[in-house]
This record gives sequence, C-alpha cells and structure tokens, in this order.
Amino acid sequence: MNLINIPALILFFFLQGSPVQMQELLGKWQLVHFDGIDRIRNSPQFRSANPTALADMQAKIKNRLENTIYQFVENDSLLFTDFQNQRMIQKKAKLELSPENILTINSDGQIRKAKIVEVTDSKLVLEPISDSPGAGKLTFEKIIE
Repeated sequence: MNLINIPALILFFFLQGSPVQMQELLGKWQLVHFDGIDRIRNSPQFRSANPTALADMQAKIKNRLENTIYQFVENDSLLFTDFQNQRMIQKKAKLELSPENILTINSDGQIRKAKIVEVTDSKLVLEPISDSPGAGKLTFEKIIE
C-alpha cells in the first residue's frame, strides 16, 4: 500500500514546480502584455470613446508597455520604470524570492508582492498579489542586448 503512495507523492512534488532561482531573473525584461489593459480595452468607456480620446488612450497604453522595463541585477536588486503623475521615473528596489516563487519588491518602504507564474530564457509572467484581486498577469519578454 505504501508503494502506491510513492508515485502519487512524486507526481505531487513534480506538479508543484521547482523554486525559481534569482539567477534566472537577471537581465532586462520588457512588459509586453498586461491583463488589466485587456479589461480597459474591453470596457464600455473605451469602446464608446470618440476617435480623439481613443487615440490618446491607445498612445498611453503603448507608451506604458514600451517603457515598463524591469532590470534584475546582482545583489537581489531591481531597477524599474514607474509612472507618477503621468511622468516616467527610474526606481530601485530590494528583492526577496521565497521558495514558493513569491517575489517581494521593497521600493522606498512600499512592499509589493507577485507570484512568479512562469520563467523561461525569454519569458517572465508575474501575477501581482494584492488586497484587490483581479489585477491580472503581467507578461515580460527578455531584452537581448
């Protein structure tokens, strides 16, 4: 009977995935997709906007995607672009990565958390953890320099 449980346990641990290592994150990553943007594009306000307002919103979305870069560097640090008052600024944060693949980002005393859903040599998918669920996943592509 114990022999039957061993394959089940092996399968359980295999499906849990292995912990992500900080080395896998090093480099620059550009945001290419954000589920929250899809919700905006599908909203009644977006769909019924006049052509000028629609073009303005599309330009802001494009700008946000093109300029959201996460650069993971040695010493468990993150350099990233952020937007404050419609202006783009550079920030630095300290990182922690748990064995459960939870990334904790501490920037200027503000703590943000995200689950690493997927990481490959060219793709990184994060799912923010917050009190207001449903923000959606962020998909990044690695920038090859």
